[in-house]
Amino acid sequence: MERRNIICFVCKSDRVITDHESGEVICSNCGLVISDNIQDSTDAMYDKSRKTGVTNSLARYDMGLSTIMGKSNQDAGGHILDAAMRSRMERLRRWDLRIKTSTSNNRNLRDAFDQLHTSKDKLGLPDSIVEKTAYIYRKAQQRGLVRGRAISAVLDAALYIACRELGIPKTLKEIAVANNIKRRTLAKSYRLLITELDIKIPIIDSTKCIIKISNTANLNEKTKRKAIDIMYHLNKKEIPAGKDPMGIAATVLYIACLYTGEKRTQTDIAQAAGVTEVTLRNRYRQIKRLELDLAPIVTRQLLIGKVEHM
Repeated sequence: MERRNIICFVCKSDRVITDHESGEVICSNCGLVISDNIQDSTDAMYDKSRKTGVTNSLARYDMGLSTIMGKSNQDAGGHILDAAMRSRMERLRRWDLRIKTSTSNNRNLRDAFDQLHTSKDKLGLPDSIVEKTAYIYRKAQQRGLVRGRAISAVLDAALYIACRELGIPKTLKEIAVANNIKRRTLAKSYRLLITELDIKIPIIDSTKCIIKISNTANLNEKTKRKAIDIMYHLNKKEIPAGKDPMGIAATVLYIACLYTGEKRTQTDIAQAAGVTEVTLRNRYRQIKRLELDLAPIVTRQLLIGKVEHM
């Protein structure tokens, strides 16, 4: 959906596109991601007019449906309650809290979703990812996959799956570092969920990886578009299949920099992609050994001559 009431602060264009699935606002002229956390204002206004109070959400342990007892000691007319009634209301509030957290499932969901909202702020994720993660985590809990495992490991695995399904380019390493968990533990929980819940993970869109890395590395638009052209050429040959998409995207961006003359080292690109320089060099050599005809996208001399310093 195209919007014209937002101005891109880079190219000053008012032609921006809103992607409600990923929660991003993107400039259609230069490709800059202006915002990555939006909400559908139409739905928000509808929800506001439909009900007041806490909105329904899978990311709440009670889904926002439980009754909340206020802490005020006044009646409907604004009069102060007497001592006996205040004592009675205090006991009711205490029992209300105990009933809500009386089961281990409710306590588990409450702790998990508190961590989920913290992860949302750390990673800058849209509400759609939070809701999808909560849905996957609830399914895992119903299957008994959380029992005996760390809540954070299962929750972060569900978060990674939600990012993959909705096309948000977040890596296992990013989520592991943000939530202070070992990548190996997170990967193990991820494999468990996709196996036990029979989840079909879509292939990561390599174009989004290129855009993410180029924005982080502050590459110009010419290099970005050249990298997308090269990736399209490689995808037709099915070369990236089975390989880390961030590693391939970083390598393609490095090749594009060589072609456009933009000065970026392997370290610059690798750090922006969150991969090692060894990964970038290995992928570079693999593309060179294939002796692909990337002309006129990139000349064969660049692939052969620039690898000597590696």
